Amino acid sequence: MMKIHSLCAVLVSLCCLIPVSAAVSGTQVHKDRSQLPITVKSNEMTADNKGKMAVFSGKVVAKQGDITIFSDKLIVNYSDSNNEVEKVEALGNVRIVQLNRTGFAEQALYDSRNGRIVLTGTPRVVQGSDSISGKVITYYVDDDKSDVSSGGDPKSRVEAIINQPARKNDAGGR
Repeated sequence: MMKIHSLCAVLVSLCCLIPVSAAVSGTQVHKDRSQLPITVKSNEMTADNKGKMAVFSGKVVAKQGDITIFSDKLIVNYSDSNNEVEKVEALGNVRIVQLNRTGFAEQALYDSRNGRIVLTGTPRVVQGSDSISGKVITYYVDDDKSDVSSGGDPKSRVEAIINQPARKNDAGGR
């Protein structure tokens, strides 16, 4: 039996990859969505119980609470021992939306054993008018931290755009 709620808990973490506004304001909000229902829509779904794998393909939309994940394909791998999600891979035109935060990549890979999500393929996370991009964006779920790197490519650079909040009384008077 597939544990779709575990899949959502993992994918939800993707939306918190780079808390750009949280870093500026010093606050961050985490919600436990594991008990919320999930809806996965796709053109096709194939389940292989012996292979411990489920594949959703064709305009995949996975939604749980305020999180929506879009991709061309979603592959879910389960452990042999307890049928828990081991690895989730979103492939092709990956877009993850939560409130005013959106993550983009060609591939997102969640490794539950190491508690890490890796975005590759021109990854970028946008929150409001702030954004961060690089060659590889890695989010450590258990440690609530992230790394953005050039992936060892000397021609690739990490770029962060952090806009300062507008001042209310900036009308020229002192």
